[in-house]
This record gives sequence, C-alpha cells and structure tokens, in this order.
Amino acid sequence: AESELFGHARGAFTGAIDHRAGKLEIADGGTLFLDEVGELPLSIQPKLLRALQSGEVHRIGSDRVLHVDVRIIAATNRDLVEEVRAGRFRADLYHRLAVYSLSVPALRDRVEDIPLLGAHILKRCRQQLGVGSLRLSTAASQRVCVHTWPGNVRELEHLLTRGALRASAGRPGAPAEIDAAHLELECASS
Repeated sequence: AESELFGHARGAFTGAIDHRAGKLEIADGGTLFLDEVGELPLSIQPKLLRALQSGEVHRIGSDRVLHVDVRIIAATNRDLVEEVRAGRFRADLYHRLAVYSLSVPALRDRVEDIPLLGAHILKRCRQQLGVGSLRLSTAASQRVCVHTWPGNVRELEHLLTRGALRASAGRPGAPAEIDAAHLELECASS
C-alpha cells in the first residue's frame, strides 16, 4: 500500500528495479479515489495524513521531497467513527478526509434503486456479450427485489452477469431473457 500511494526509488526493497511514481504523484493536479480507505494499515495512515496536509510525498527509499496537489475522494464500507473509537483509524486522518461525507445506504435499504441499477448492469452485459436484447423475466425481477444483498451492488452486478451468461449461452446476437433459474438466487438469499 505504501509503495502504491507514495512510489519507490530504485533499490528501495527487493524487486524495486526502477523508480516508480506513486498514485499521489500520478494524480498531482487532479483527483485520487481511495477505495476501502478504512482498510489502510495504521502504519501508513500518518504518512498519508502528512501528504494530505503538506502536499509533500517521499518515495520509499528516497530523500527527495515531491510536492503534489491532490484532491482525495475516499470510500469505505466501515464506520470510520467507530474505527477511530476502537483505535483502528487515526482521528486526525478521519477529520482530514471527512470534509464532506456522504453516507450511501446498503442496497437492501434502497430496493427502489434495484431496477435502475439492474437495467444499467444488463445494458453493459448486453454490449459485452453481443446479445440482441437482455431483460429479466417477471419472476427473476421479483426475486432480485426481495433479496437482502449482503454483497451490495457488486453482488447484484455479479449475479446479473452470471444470469446473462447463462441465459445467452450459445445464442450470440439473439435476444435473451434471464429467468429466476438463471440467477440461482434461492441458494444466495438470506
């Protein structure tokens, strides 16, 4: 994670055969999206905080200071306030990142979004698979809307992609309807 964020100098560690820019350096003048920031090890958090506060980045194994101007968008599925209380996330880094927080409810709490998200996912699947048209049967739609979605939107995407593959197998260019049997949701439902 440290090398990914800050980069490294040649010879900084075994396998560092060349200089490598980190994501902060690459994003200079732009925006960097940090997905799952709540998983960042405590040992790296002060270095990220320093980079965000001062705009200074040190590649691993280098004394040279690089200056960056980066806007950060961070996402996590963890409750960072609880992580701070438990000592697993630095309070100062949390406050640096939480300038404007958005809480996106779990998919199970916004069932009304499932048809729109599903249509978008199926459109992408149709393009990737070369299927004439791709839609959910009424029974499949009903199953999708009552599922509890412990894996959130990624689970929906994977489920619909598998269903699209099963429904369109051996029929390139032909329309396909994903039925409840293609989804195999009875095994996955809670």
